[in-house]
Amino acid sequence: MGNVISYLKKKGRQICGGRNTHDTTKTTTGVAERWQLLSGTTNWKDLLDPLDLNLRQYILHYGSMAQATYDTFISEKASRYAGASRYSKKDLLSKVGIEYKANPYKYRVTKYFYATSSSLVLDSLLVVSLSREAWSKESNWMGFVAVATDEGKLALGRRDILISWRGTIQNLEWVNDLQFELVSAPEIFGERNTEGDEPKVHLGWRSIYTSDDPKSPFNKTSGRHQVLDEVRRLVEEYKNEETSITITGHSMGAAVSTLNAVDIVAQGYNKPKDMPNKACPVTAFVFASPRVGNGSFQKFFSSLQNLRILRVRNARDVVPLYPLIGYSEVGEELVINTEESSYLKKPGNLSSWHTLEGYLHGVAGTQGSKGGFKLEVDRDIALVNKHMNLLKDEHCVPESWWCEKNKGMVQKEDGSWLLMDHEHDDF
Repeated sequence: MGNVISYLKKKGRQICGGRNTHDTTKTTTGVAERWQLLSGTTNWKDLLDPLDLNLRQYILHYGSMAQATYDTFISEKASRYAGASRYSKKDLLSKVGIEYKANPYKYRVTKYFYATSSSLVLDSLLVVSLSREAWSKESNWMGFVAVATDEGKLALGRRDILISWRGTIQNLEWVNDLQFELVSAPEIFGERNTEGDEPKVHLGWRSIYTSDDPKSPFNKTSGRHQVLDEVRRLVEEYKNEETSITITGHSMGAAVSTLNAVDIVAQGYNKPKDMPNKACPVTAFVFASPRVGNGSFQKFFSSLQNLRILRVRNARDVVPLYPLIGYSEVGEELVINTEESSYLKKPGNLSSWHTLEGYLHGVAGTQGSKGGFKLEVDRDIALVNKHMNLLKDEHCVPESWWCEKNKGMVQKEDGSWLLMDHEHDDF
């Protein structure tokens, strides 16, 4: 994949972030000066329709961080590392094409986190290796925590702590496999005596977020605790600076991101321990998110200070409509419609309307309520075909071009071949 990235860079194509490289200084300055507005201090009032240029770039930046979790994930069940990250923490952002010279938003990945599930959603949402020497039979790599470098801080206007949750890589049949049961989550909301006004959330999302497994070396503590501990550490490390916490995810990752954002604010993880009055803002940019909780969850969300969520929804995507009954949406919504893009094949389908790269293409070109489609930022259309076949043939971009050379098979000196598809990091 490195050769493909190098080629596109030489041809002047933009891999990530959606900025016009000729205007880098101008757009970076805009983001640095306006970051609080872009992170939702006014709930994005007057910024969504028409979509503000800086906000468009901002959403693409965080969406690309969510896409990174797909691009590094090993889904090949023949690999002993199925369900793990292909790339190590130090190489992740460069290997997935996010860290390059023209991108001023620099981050350092500080933590990988893992999740398991105690419910029946395991087979639907997690990938398990077929190998008897599998790295784990109980856990999956679920994302990363990163922090803006000194250079990134200048471009972003503050020290940003980023959490990116991976979504499911299974086809959309997982939606039908899930039971939409609402359950209590006392670890997030505290113990409550009023049954009729109790915040409840989707069983599957809570299970992925809060489950641990003593048999797994990667989930002796839950994904929740792994993330919260790292957020606490970083908030303390940078407590004398201006900071923010930004969470992103797609599909299942969007739902878990919503829980994570609420949890961080409700439990005070956005405040240094000895500076309780210095709460930093927490913002989630989520894409194609299923609904997360009931009306009382929505009420609880609305009662929290310093918390904002922007949901990006493709008009034809069915996933954000699930579950159909008993659930309420939280935050603000940006609606896009990829069917209006002249670059994409017609008609689309359930998968094309849901894929994250399709969403990011839609963000790059949406014209809001006036309709139509025009790319307002220089985001390479080749990215749309990274994992699917969405672009019209006239653009001459191969379908599903994001793939490891020979699927990770490497020839040894004796002529035999061995699957070597994982950079050693945590194990």
